[in-house]
Amino acid sequence: MASTLAQKIIARAAGLETARVGEVVTVRVDLAMIHDSGGPRRVEPILKELGVGLFDASRVVLISDHFVPGDTDEGARILELTRQWARERKVAFHDGEGICHVVLPERGHLKPGMLVVGGDSHSPTGGAFGAYMFGIGATEMAGVLATGEIWLKVPGTILIECQGRLSPGVLAKDIMLALCGRLGMDGGQYQAVEYTGEAIAALSMQERMTLSNMAAELGGQAGLIAPDETTAAYLEGVGGSAGDWRGLATDPGAELAAHHVLDASALAPQVAAPHSPANAMPVTEAPETPFDVAYIGACTGAKYEDLKGAAAILRGHKLAPGVALKIAPASMRDQQRAASEGIMAVLEEAGAQILPNACGICAGYGLDRLGEDVTCVSSTARNFQGRMGAASSKVWLASPLTVAASAIAGRIADPREFLRDGAGTA
Repeated sequence: MASTLAQKIIARAAGLETARVGEVVTVRVDLAMIHDSGGPRRVEPILKELGVGLFDASRVVLISDHFVPGDTDEGARILELTRQWARERKVAFHDGEGICHVVLPERGHLKPGMLVVGGDSHSPTGGAFGAYMFGIGATEMAGVLATGEIWLKVPGTILIECQGRLSPGVLAKDIMLALCGRLGMDGGQYQAVEYTGEAIAALSMQERMTLSNMAAELGGQAGLIAPDETTAAYLEGVGGSAGDWRGLATDPGAELAAHHVLDASALAPQVAAPHSPANAMPVTEAPETPFDVAYIGACTGAKYEDLKGAAAILRGHKLAPGVALKIAPASMRDQQRAASEGIMAVLEEAGAQILPNACGICAGYGLDRLGEDVTCVSSTARNFQGRMGAASSKVWLASPLTVAASAIAGRIADPREFLRDGAGTA
């Protein structure tokens, strides 16, 4: 039977020859990822009540990223509880190294064909590596930690084919905003979203991670990209392994729930108006919008390549009067690499304030949040009302290139206005 990539991974995890769409199966979990917000403080009371331990501590990864740097009393207490739990349970623990969705793959924990659950809604990021990874709540996570298993309904696959190549100044974030505008936030139907096509094959792993990450904004359960040589090279470079990835692809003739085609070569930079990613439009159609804060942060928009692209736009420029540029690099490793290459210096010379490697403003954690009536242009994945701070604040979503260009212009700006000799491309 011709099968999709999702069906192949789920069948293996369920110990079946085939996994039929709509069938409810119990699967073995290869890895469980939890973080400080939804992790130990939520799951430990359940485990204690059940009187059980972890199914396999070697297959659990804990990452502190939400309450980092612990600049509130509550945050400091939760971080200490998280660290104590890591010591007691003897799990792999990455403390303050960056956002979980970026740290997990850059530390070599993922490989193609794995079935992985994460205690966060943007867990589909792992699908960029050919792993079936999806987010679950604390109660479900406690069950996984106790048994190593979870049930799921075998999803259909929504195939998104991106034809052609992206133009300079256009990134994966622009693809995702365009898709959110076209399909809506329920366009994924809690199915497996799979990205394919020439444009996808040409993307780096960090750009692919943005696509898989924002499958959540489409309402998909997972965001898959079939592994290839680019995947294998990345994983080997971080000390991981791609394993036997060949054959992990959707078969010709496999039944699809839907098939959408996007002409990537014709795509312009996108922005999404408050308060939904579905309010997307080409940047050239955005109204003249003054704003207070430009934010380059989050697992979606502050990885190494995002920082590099933003620096290419900002080099030699200063911020527009009245605009604050805040940058929270997605991981410590990405920041260190950017610093060694002079990228962080360019950002700071332009006037950027560098924030900790954490979720921070994106999810409204910590002391540095958007205040009353503040308007922000942000590289984050979501712009829901009140998510990043005060309910009266307004957030426009954009790529890190568009955020950087807007910070210079003092209005929502097309990054192509600032491109020189291909600067700003990932």
